[in-house]
Amino acid sequence: MVRFIQLSIAVFSFAVSTVLAGPADKRLDLYWIDVEGGAATLLVTPAGETVLIDTGNPGRRDPDRIVKTVSEVAGMKQIDHLIITHYHGDHFGGALTLVEQLPVMNLYDNGQFEGMPDNPGKAYFELKVGRRHVVKPGMTLPLKQTTGGGPKLSFTFLGGQKQFIEPPADAPDNAAACSMAREKDRDGSDNANSVVMIVEFGGWRFYDAGDLTWNQETRLVCPKNLVGQVDVYQVTHHGLDSSNNPVVLRTLAPKVAVMNNGVTKGCLPEVFATLQDTKSLEAVYQLHRNLRPDGTTNNVPDEYIANKEKDCQGNFVKLSVGPDAKSYTVGIPANGHSRSFQTKGRQP
Repeated sequence: MVRFIQLSIAVFSFAVSTVLAGPADKRLDLYWIDVEGGAATLLVTPAGETVLIDTGNPGRRDPDRIVKTVSEVAGMKQIDHLIITHYHGDHFGGALTLVEQLPVMNLYDNGQFEGMPDNPGKAYFELKVGRRHVVKPGMTLPLKQTTGGGPKLSFTFLGGQKQFIEPPADAPDNAAACSMAREKDRDGSDNANSVVMIVEFGGWRFYDAGDLTWNQETRLVCPKNLVGQVDVYQVTHHGLDSSNNPVVLRTLAPKVAVMNNGVTKGCLPEVFATLQDTKSLEAVYQLHRNLRPDGTTNNVPDEYIANKEKDCQGNFVKLSVGPDAKSYTVGIPANGHSRSFQTKGRQP
């Protein structure tokens, strides 16, 4: 069980150098930007490139928060690679405004395809970006590597449009975990088409599957594990129980999970219980305190929550992987919380 309470916590104020990002320190930085229960995860690479996964909701609030994080916090000037996991407004909506505020050099999504359950509309497909790319399983981002050596950085698309990569040669049989898998009602929305990604920096690994739904998640790990084990798991679908299949959590065995929930969205009891029952997990972070009545039991301790009030400041969660990729630190600069973890190293 996740030892939310018992673990000893090192809490201290962030120095400016750990809050600011950039290539000078040769770290890989991730920011989970608060878009009020939507999704917007920013990566700043050791070579100084930016990768943004999803853009939050339509309007100004979420794009403004993204721009502030990119420019003022991370010190970057553009989005080199923008990935839209699927065509729901809390994931693609902010892009309509974001492209007017920051240059977007490359956009990756599922394109237009037959039988699209949700269409983002003409304005989205005519966004002013440098180049558009349709995601295919196995495709990688052409990321720059640091000069003078250092761990290799890669960003691989494992799937999209319900199509996934073939099992790697070293993928073990996952029969024991899969024997406990169960199905749920089919999700006919575009959630099921979500793009699935794995980011690797040396032996450190991060998994993000957008809003991929329960039955599709099973296909990633049954009968074989297509993903491998990971260090960090972005809680799928904001912590809703139509996702976050326990067989995936048991198979991926993450150390850290980050949930981009809202004040009443996500962090559902079944998902919270699954996270608690995932023995590998050492810490779970929430972008928001769950303010529903069940929040008395379905919340992590306050120091692991970026935003505790309904009318919040939009605080982010930040993760930095060390230059040698052997350790990483997760923190909430707004409350001074910081905690370090050792990288697991790649395991099938």
